Amino acid sequence: MSNTPFDHRRRAVLRALAAGAATPMLPALAADAGNTVLRKPIPASGERLPVVGIGTSGVFEVGSRESERRGPLQALAALQGLGNAMVDTSPMYGEAEQVIGELLPRLPTPARFFLATKVWTSGKRAGIEQMNTSARLLGSATIDLMQVHNLVDWRTHVDTLRDWKARGRIRYMGITHYREDAHDDLMRVMRAVPDLDFVQVNYSLLEPAAEIRLLPLARERGIAIIANRPFARGGWFRLTRGRSLPAWANELGIGSWAQFGLKWIVSHPAVTCTIPGTGNARHMLDNMQAASGQFLDQAARQRIRDYLRNI
Repeated sequence: MSNTPFDHRRRAVLRALAAGAATPMLPALAADAGNTVLRKPIPASGERLPVVGIGTSGVFEVGSRESERRGPLQALAALQGLGNAMVDTSPMYGEAEQVIGELLPRLPTPARFFLATKVWTSGKRAGIEQMNTSARLLGSATIDLMQVHNLVDWRTHVDTLRDWKARGRIRYMGITHYREDAHDDLMRVMRAVPDLDFVQVNYSLLEPAAEIRLLPLARERGIAIIANRPFARGGWFRLTRGRSLPAWANELGIGSWAQFGLKWIVSHPAVTCTIPGTGNARHMLDNMQAASGQFLDQAARQRIRDYLRNI
């Protein structure tokens, strides 16, 4: 097991959670994590983001009871320590936007997250109405990143996003999908839209196809990549359940199967960040470990790929 200052903070937070500590302790215990966390620049601007953020599909689709929201609140409080980490959501994710908007003001210190959401409808007017609703639910007049969800009516929405970006309603624009069979469509848009800032795509050890053509195209065109489905909707943990990490993982600063998968993802030169979904502070803290230490070199990434073939 690694033994960095980041590890000490994580263990302190876990002890606080186990003791039933209040949420206000979380950002205080993780306050200096941003000094050591791995960050990558957004090619369009040079702004640097922590390489691990949070996805909200499913896990933030909760009701209004305190018991339902405690986990997401504590996960956000833990992630807050990284500073400017991505929180990715969508109107498609049920109550998630509203939950985020209501939880952020409850954090004990002013929160700075990189808020990313999506437009998921057809038609210009419907798209504008949906994006206005998202901004209201999130409680933010300016959205950091607005993405066309699963490429729905992307030609219409890209024109609107350009206008909103020029007027300061959004800071960046992007497109998304989560299936390998959509990669060709994503690449067509990447070639057709010269001012595209972000592409969100499935990329993981279990779904590595994007690295063949899509990730190289992103580097060529200066487009940031958000890796979604980093655990292949739980498939990664079903594969590794009951198995021990290889002894050499410790040499790479990897202390869990979650870190094993995430560190491999974020070490790809084209990947800007990944957004594992969780509403659990312990899981969030574990995921955050993948943003500490050093990036893996190509030999280490290949060693992980070779190991995976034998399990």
